[in-house]
Amino acid sequence: MGVSIIIKTLNEEKRIAATIESALAALPRGLGEVIIADSGSSDRTAAIASGYPVTVVQIAPPAQPSCGIGPQLGFQYSRFDHICLLDGDMILDPEFLPEALRFLADNPQVGGVTGHVEEMLTANLEYARRVQRKGPENRTGDIDRMNGGGLYRRSAIEKAGYLSDRNLHGHEEFDLGIRLRSAGWRLHRLDRRYVQHFGHTLNSYRLLVRRWKNRYLQGVGELLRASLGKPYFTQLLRELPELKLWSAVYAWWALSAALLLFLPDTGLALGLVLALLAGIIALMSWRKGGLAMGFYTVVTWFFHACALPLGFLRRRRPPAAPIESRILHKPARTAA
Repeated sequence: MGVSIIIKTLNEEKRIAATIESALAALPRGLGEVIIADSGSSDRTAAIASGYPVTVVQIAPPAQPSCGIGPQLGFQYSRFDHICLLDGDMILDPEFLPEALRFLADNPQVGGVTGHVEEMLTANLEYARRVQRKGPENRTGDIDRMNGGGLYRRSAIEKAGYLSDRNLHGHEEFDLGIRLRSAGWRLHRLDRRYVQHFGHTLNSYRLLVRRWKNRYLQGVGELLRASLGKPYFTQLLRELPELKLWSAVYAWWALSAALLLFLPDTGLALGLVLALLAGIIALMSWRKGGLAMGFYTVVTWFFHACALPLGFLRRRRPPAAPIESRILHKPARTAA
């Protein structure tokens, strides 16, 4: 019943020590291992991690950072029958793994189990939005993906092909979830805490620009490209709510362009376009409880809608191909 805890990192020197300590303390009866899967940190993340009895592995050129590459890198080096995924800015609840292992033992058709992610820093509008979100993936019981990580059966992952697609800069949890469900497994969220998450403290708009630059926003387009021709492609189109939202944004843009191009009165056309924009911002401000959140929500729509085709057109590498990497640290002895 040992567990391989995989912690994916990229420049997490502020939090990585606490994350590792929580992972080591949470190993049931000390059985298992902790693997730091680093995507090329330029800070002291790897050095700090190497001071603990954990395995530290890092991507090597020509591998490139992405949300999907870290979990798969850790999986390459893992040994145990259960895989727990964490980010380098999370604190694992000490009581989660024993309960999750019992649940998997009692429910052999379940391939993965998680709990609630407690967001600790909600001054950033992005993380405040996550807390507000009432999507089906956040409910208790059967779910379509395990956002934020959780505990998986190795046998389920192997049946699904691989842990995470190295090409994906976002939505890697949804990709894994739909592959597992397509292979006949269920996913479940317990009504208890899984982790505390300490997200970015950047200004919300700076974080949005950063996610544009590091291609995180291209995740939906990359996911669509990855799913083309797969037996679950139409299921993905039905289940991914972002696709409906971005389609609505494209329709809004097309209507605005048509007004500007075909209305003979330019002033009237511009006024209608601005009125439509103001109306949508007002509606979202009312729904989200404030102008700041409403305006930010609409801006994120624009960024995501622009990023989708860029992600869809990106060149792909075989998702399960071995990741170029090196071992930076290995403990003298691991529990077996």
